[in-house]
Amino acid sequence: MTRWSFRSSSEADPDRLAYRRSVIGIALRVAIVSAALVIAIIVLVVAYVLWQLTPNQLHERPGPTDIHIYLDTVDLSIAVIGVGGLAIVLAGIAAWLIARRAVRPIAEAARMQRTFVADASHELRTPLTVLNARVQRLQRMTPADDRRRPVVDELRGDTQILIDIVNDLLEAAAGTADAEGSADLRAAMEAVHRDMRVLAADRDVHLDVDPIGVHVRVSETQLHRCLVALTDNAIGHTRPGGRVHVTATTTGNRVTIRVTDNGPGIGGIEPARVFDRFAHGTPVDATGTTTSTRTGYGIGLALVRDIAVRAGGDAVVERTDSSGTVFALHLPIADDSAPDHDRKARA
Repeated sequence: MTRWSFRSSSEADPDRLAYRRSVIGIALRVAIVSAALVIAIIVLVVAYVLWQLTPNQLHERPGPTDIHIYLDTVDLSIAVIGVGGLAIVLAGIAAWLIARRAVRPIAEAARMQRTFVADASHELRTPLTVLNARVQRLQRMTPADDRRRPVVDELRGDTQILIDIVNDLLEAAAGTADAEGSADLRAAMEAVHRDMRVLAADRDVHLDVDPIGVHVRVSETQLHRCLVALTDNAIGHTRPGGRVHVTATTTGNRVTIRVTDNGPGIGGIEPARVFDRFAHGTPVDATGTTTSTRTGYGIGLALVRDIAVRAGGDAVVERTDSSGTVFALHLPIADDSAPDHDRKARA
């Protein structure tokens, strides 16, 4: 099984992690090329010295303009190897500095994107607060026995979810997101099934969700955002009449949530890049016809990776081909959580 991943490390900020990996990758490539050139030069020098030590060369009569310099073979070899090693080290340092300078604009662009998210979220705060107040007023004005009351209650819940998402975006942009939160995975998966099956039905896609009882180490809002983004992405890239299956299984102190669809797979982009900001693919069928039912902006999956990495987990594409795609969200289990049972995910 092929797996593309942005693995987590001690660095909790995904943007800084990607920046450091880019710098290291560029520096290593330049250093390897430089080292290969230096080694090639050393080999040529050693080969030339050995050739000069052959009997034919030693007994050759010197010409009137020839100059003979006598060097100790061991000393010459040590000098050549020492100079070559120093050249490799200097090349590595130079490559590191050049790579940092080359990747710096990318890091600055990521910082500007985060600032934009913070500004946009801040601008949405006030109108959402006003909207929530009006929905609460409507809820109080609607009698409990009114057939419209359940819709009003759901509308208030959706409004509160929007407010929580905006607040979470602000905290993430400011780097103050709560890393010690805990959320009930069963409740979150059931809520996503309840909310997203309406969207799935509109697109003639069957949605199955198999929840398990375990608490994960992210906030309820963050978990909801991750599940909605992955499920919405799967529904949006599944043909009418297709299926989307959301499952979860525990392994040690981690839980893996898999979102499986039977769409045409990821196309138009490398699977490793689907979690990059503003990057998105366009799945096509065998005839080259676009099959996506919506236009994405490459933000939802990037936020999923951001949340997962900050929590100490990961978001990956486990499989993608013409038979469908499997996204896997790995999250740590909360310390005080004990799963009621393990359920094997069906891919």
